[in-house]
Amino acid sequence: MKIICIGRNYADHAKELGNEIPDEPVIFMKPKSALLQPHTPFYYPEFTNELNYECELVLRISKNGKYIQERHASNYYNGITVGIDFTARDIQDECKKKGLPWEKAKAFDNSAAVGKFLDITPEINKKNINFSFSKNAEVVQTGNSGQMLFSFDKLISNISNYFSLNIGDLIFTGTPAGVGECVVGDELEAFFEGNSMLKVEVK
Repeated sequence: MKIICIGRNYADHAKELGNEIPDEPVIFMKPKSALLQPHTPFYYPEFTNELNYECELVLRISKNGKYIQERHASNYYNGITVGIDFTARDIQDECKKKGLPWEKAKAFDNSAAVGKFLDITPEINKKNINFSFSKNAEVVQTGNSGQMLFSFDKLISNISNYFSLNIGDLIFTGTPAGVGECVVGDELEAFFEGNSMLKVEVK
């Protein structure tokens, strides 16, 4: 199982970090060890002083594939939820300034939290999914899948040109504006269409 992540898939988020809006999906990876196990607390990493949350819609791959055409992409994922892409922002900024890869800012142990998956049914309008994120019961991020620069199907097609997709892989589809810092003691919660899907306590 691998975790494939998309950066800058919401224009407002790219702008808030001072990044250019991409012409094609920005892809990075997290290893299996990045997955935070269910009902497990998240421990603040000792190597960062600026830990950020990024709430995202997450897809679950249900079929092996390579070079998938966009019109067939919906056959390759069957589950969706919300997740948190934890980011050591100070480490990432330092790496970017030096022109270095920034996996250690994004792909560290337990840096990917995912909620309970929902089966994708015809009743779910994949182009109009509302999701939100709260810190200590205050809503700090809201997003809608219709705001994505690259849709689910476009992402699947593009990613599969470079990486074979395998059953059980996860795709973090990008975060909207509103990312921010979290500290020890914070209680984080992610919502899919108003329903709580994920709770994480920072310790």
